[in-house]
Amino acid sequence: MSPVVRRSNNQPRPGRPPSGSRAARGGRPAAASSPRGRRTRVPGAGKIVSDLLPGFSRQLSAMLAAGMPIVSALEALEEQTDNKNFKQVVTHVRLNIENGSALSDALRQYPSVFDDLYCNMVRGGESGGQLAETIGRLAGFLEASARLRRKVRSAMMYPAIVFCIAMAIATAMIVFIVPVFGDMFADFGAELPGPTQALIDLSNGMRAYGLYVLAAVVAGVILFKKWKATEAGGMAFHGFLLRTPVFGELNRKVVAARFARTFGHLIKSGVPILHALNIVSGATGNKLARRVILDARNGVEKGEPLSTALGNQTVFPIMVVRMLQAGEKTGRVDEMMDRIANYYDDEVDTMLAGLTSMLEPLLMVFLGVVIGGIVLCMFLPIFKMGEVVSR
Repeated sequence: MSPVVRRSNNQPRPGRPPSGSRAARGGRPAAASSPRGRRTRVPGAGKIVSDLLPGFSRQLSAMLAAGMPIVSALEALEEQTDNKNFKQVVTHVRLNIENGSALSDALRQYPSVFDDLYCNMVRGGESGGQLAETIGRLAGFLEASARLRRKVRSAMMYPAIVFCIAMAIATAMIVFIVPVFGDMFADFGAELPGPTQALIDLSNGMRAYGLYVLAAVVAGVILFKKWKATEAGGMAFHGFLLRTPVFGELNRKVVAARFARTFGHLIKSGVPILHALNIVSGATGNKLARRVILDARNGVEKGEPLSTALGNQTVFPIMVVRMLQAGEKTGRVDEMMDRIANYYDDEVDTMLAGLTSMLEPLLMVFLGVVIGGIVLCMFLPIFKMGEVVSR
């Protein structure tokens, strides 16, 4: 009786070329599969996640829902991907699946592209036989997150650009134009008005010590970033972001929307609640919110309902706690979280529209005060030119 030979998961399947060989696929370059357990950093991962991953997930979901085998679906997506780094990731994922890996295990090798949220939702979809539906929900989640980021970024971009332009114009006027007027006024030998003299002194100081000031500003920014990267510094800074007038309320709503949407998707995908809270704690983008969620997780681990564990915190609006409590009573936590996420997305849209409309006139006033003040200070002696010349 001949011995039974068991094929290892890492050996190629019969009838297939070895995974490192691509001769049978039109001579395309070989792409070696990453060993299991090895995690690879992907260059440009941030751009891939924000720009390419939502579309990739949507198309993969559609192909799987249409009955296409996962290897064929990944091969089709690989062929139409233009980004070289992402193309290599998709190639390696497909090769690992051909060698016997589950999709979630293959994705987990690239945590900079497929984070814990993505991998755990895929694993839940694999376990429940709803992979296409789960990846479709992931696509919707990624698209909603990208829309929220774009809205916040576009709302803040206009004021930031106008402020930077105003400061650049003011600096150029003080450094290059004010000295010309200062030399002209110095020839008259008369005492200048106080605002004009202060502007000339500021110009002389910036020309003499400007490089030192710039170096100090750069050093301050670097030190601030290092302080913010520490646990205590990050907690203090993110707590400050949640307490600032107007913008603090906006940040709280953004955090609430991210928490509700992420937690709802994880629960719907069958991820256990304790593991889901671990994942969602890092998805809010706020370290203070992360601490609150992890503290609530400890309460849930001791047997408390999540709504009770979150009841005494000040980070999430009370509506999140009330909706979560209602979901726990009815057994529909995922639906309640989806509703609260949609509600706060709308709230963020409304606040951003109001802030944008309010900031525009304030920026015009700011421009008028800064640029107009400099011009007025320069021309103030000219208004008294007769008196200056007579002296």
